Amino acid sequence: MTAIQTYFEPDSALAKALPGFAPRAAQTEMASAIGKVLKSKGQLVVEAETGTGKTYAYLVPILKSSGRAMISTGTKALQEQLFHRDLPALRDAIAPEKQVSLLKGRSNYLCTHRLAQAQAQGNELSLAVQKQVIEVKRWALRTEDGDMGGLSSLPEDAEVLPHVTSTVDNCLGRDCPDYDDCYLVKARKRALEADIVVVNHHLFFADMALKDVGFGELIPHADALVFDEAHQLPDIASQYFGEALGSRQLHEMAQDAKAIYLTELKDLRQLDKVADKLIGSLRDWRLAFPIDPQRGNWRQLAHDERIQTAAAQLTDSLELFREVVKAALGRSQDLDNLYERCVQFMHIWQLLQDTQRTGYSFWFETTPRHVVLHQTPLQVADKFGSYVRESEASWVFTSATLAIGNDFGHFTRLLGLASAQTLCLPSPFAFAEQGILCVPRFLPQPHQREMLDRLIQITTQVLDANPRGGTFVLFTSHRMLQLVARQLENLTDRPLFVQGSTNKRELLADFIAAGNGVLLGTSSFWEGVDVRGQALICVIIDKLPFGAPDDPLLQARIEDCRMRGVEPFTQVQLPPAIIALKQGAGRLIRDRNDRGVLIVCDQRLVTKPYGQLFVASLPPLRRTRDLEQALEFLTEINGDIPA
Repeated sequence: MTAIQTYFEPDSALAKALPGFAPRAAQTEMASAIGKVLKSKGQLVVEAETGTGKTYAYLVPILKSSGRAMISTGTKALQEQLFHRDLPALRDAIAPEKQVSLLKGRSNYLCTHRLAQAQAQGNELSLAVQKQVIEVKRWALRTEDGDMGGLSSLPEDAEVLPHVTSTVDNCLGRDCPDYDDCYLVKARKRALEADIVVVNHHLFFADMALKDVGFGELIPHADALVFDEAHQLPDIASQYFGEALGSRQLHEMAQDAKAIYLTELKDLRQLDKVADKLIGSLRDWRLAFPIDPQRGNWRQLAHDERIQTAAAQLTDSLELFREVVKAALGRSQDLDNLYERCVQFMHIWQLLQDTQRTGYSFWFETTPRHVVLHQTPLQVADKFGSYVRESEASWVFTSATLAIGNDFGHFTRLLGLASAQTLCLPSPFAFAEQGILCVPRFLPQPHQREMLDRLIQITTQVLDANPRGGTFVLFTSHRMLQLVARQLENLTDRPLFVQGSTNKRELLADFIAAGNGVLLGTSSFWEGVDVRGQALICVIIDKLPFGAPDDPLLQARIEDCRMRGVEPFTQVQLPPAIIALKQGAGRLIRDRNDRGVLIVCDQRLVTKPYGQLFVASLPPLRRTRDLEQALEFLTEINGDIPA
């Protein structure tokens, strides 16, 4: 027995310190494997299904190792759970000497310099933002760490946030008058001094890609790196190894210029004028695109005459803005930073106009007010894989959903982890007793009009059979969600929670509190959501989560496969859909005592040859095509719930 394994014995320090701790064979196996990788400086990829206890399985060997470690998560929720709950409990039990730190991205920390600017702007801000600035100022007097998450009275998307936090673009760095008191600088200092630092994937890749000026220093200090929710890594890596520029960034730059004119350089009227001209050009730039928000192929649209005219006008406005700012260099530190931002933005802007370069997908996305242009690499395996191989650290990648069946080839190929060891650990749950997977008979094809009526019919039948328990209805598109939501409002008196009506955290808390609510959600509710007991007894999935065929990034990857003589459906389209369905299905059984029904309203699961790959990757629930049988099981579960 290894030293690590002893911590997972019935009479171990963990068992004595943590109420309810019980040894699990898969957890012990995972911890032992990670302990070996930490010594060998290798790479390990672990799929640990729900109930394995993977968090403790990697925390114990990390806490007992002698080096420094970085733990990266896919979501803020898990990041905070690790730092505030799991790590302190374990550390106090087995490694009280270890120093642990939490580090978030810069937009999570109050910037006192920008707060002062926002106050000075006064009447230039809307009344709602002015009130929020006052609220932030009061909170700033009592906060110790400057983490905006501590200001719970503000919504997650509060208008004031861009005014009181910094970005890589507008941060003054060491030239800032508030540098010594900067909450972000203090957080980074604590992270560099800590034995274990908890970050998230976006922050990790910002550090790795050296996007965050002066902050390419965390990773080299780590002897071990653990990635939880690692299935998200390939997509996030693509974002950070590419380039993007949005009209929102340029608009904020123009607004910052107007703020400098109002507060520091009141004699520089020309600065205010060129900022207004830039804002006008940005408005025309958005109007040149289709009205409805969408994603599309930038390579193709860049040749449109109207787009070219608007792009030329925006280029002229940027050049004029740059020249006016350049003429005033040295008069204000904020203005000097503004010039550097403008030069950088113009460089990216010109880069994004050259769409003939190969190896990238060029695409755009629009919101009602803004446009973002993207240049995304078609693969990150070479860059990431070489980084891993050249480091002297141990690397652990884990999630409940990494393998297709028992094959990790898709994940390791995307990240260039050809030499990594792999381990697949099954859940200890008795899925065949705890739940049923139902693919109802006689379903219309997913694209047929009749599918909407059938989905609503199935949902209302489920609600009738599940009066005391909660239900998730998960969608692959916002459009279908809205269509179902509109009809369901008139068909049930149950508490209805629709994604978008409030922020995710509140929506989920209200759903759990209701006990028998109905939650309608898209991709963000397919993963990272942990609802146990009667609050979630049935999960309905509208169809197999294949990527949208008109997604420009997907189209580019498909074309790249064809050029290399590889079959794109099995290489590009099928694996992420299987992983996404595994994630969605994983919302149902979260505990040994949970019971429930998973209904997938897509007959391709049983009629198409690839359906077997989906089924093989799902938890081994009892299977049926008979919806009545699934409804009877729901009725049985409800009968066991106290009135």
